[in-house]
Amino acid sequence: MIESNPNLKEYKQSFYLSAGECNPQAEMPLTLLMNRIIEVATNHANTWGVGYARLIEDGQGWVLSRVTIEMKRYPRVDEWYTLTTWIEDYNRHFSQRNMEIADGDGNVIGYARTIWVVINLNTRESVDISKLSYISANVTGHPCPIEPQSRLRPFEPTRTEDFRFRYTDIDFNGHVNTVRYLEHLVNTFPMQWHAQNFIERMEIAFVKEAYYDSEALVTIDDNDPMNVRLDISADGVPRVRSRFIFKKR
Repeated sequence: MIESNPNLKEYKQSFYLSAGECNPQAEMPLTLLMNRIIEVATNHANTWGVGYARLIEDGQGWVLSRVTIEMKRYPRVDEWYTLTTWIEDYNRHFSQRNMEIADGDGNVIGYARTIWVVINLNTRESVDISKLSYISANVTGHPCPIEPQSRLRPFEPTRTEDFRFRYTDIDFNGHVNTVRYLEHLVNTFPMQWHAQNFIERMEIAFVKEAYYDSEALVTIDDNDPMNVRLDISADGVPRVRSRFIFKKR
C-alpha cells in the first residue's frame, strides 16, 4: 500500500536482487532495471494521488517516451539496492523524471533520465500537463549528472534480425510492453559478448506503439561494436530508436 503524500518531492524504494532475477553474469539485467524505474516512478505518482488508478478515471495515462540509463555497474545477486526519483522539470508536453541507483552501502552506481507524457487513452494524443499543480509543487530542479539523450537518427544498418511480436510481448493496454522492446534489443547480441562487456549507457526513444502479431525488424549499426545503434520497426513503421554503449568487464 502506497501512502498518500502530495508534498513528497523525492521518493525512495529499496529492492533485493534474488538469484532468479539475475542474468548469466549474476547481476541485474538491464530489462529488470527498466522495470524497476517504471515501478518506482509509478509509486511516486501514486503518493501524489495521480497514478494510473486516478488518471484512468479521466481516460488518461502516463506513457514513457524516452529513457537514458548510465551505470558504473549493476546490482549483484543477493545485494540490496535503492532507487531514488524526483522531477527535475516539466512543461506542457512532458515531465522530466530522474533516478539515482545506489547499492546496499549507499554508493551511487548509476543514474537514469526519463521523459513521460500523459496521453488521452482514446485518441492517443498528448494532454497538456502544464496546469497540473501537483507537478509544479514538487519540481525540485535537482539535476541529473549524466548527459541528456542524444538525437537518435536513422542510419544504414550493418545487420538485421526479424521476429514477430507474440502474446508475452503485449501489455494490458493491448500494445507491446516497453520492457519487451528492450529485451529484443539486448538479445541481438550473443551471450559471449555480454560475458565480456556490459551496457554502460543505454538510450531509447519510443516512437510509435506496436501490436500483437506485427512483423518486426531490428536494424543494427555495429561499425563501432562498443557504440551500437539499434532501431525496431514493425510492419515497415519505426517503433523504437536506441543506442547501446558497451564497456569491457
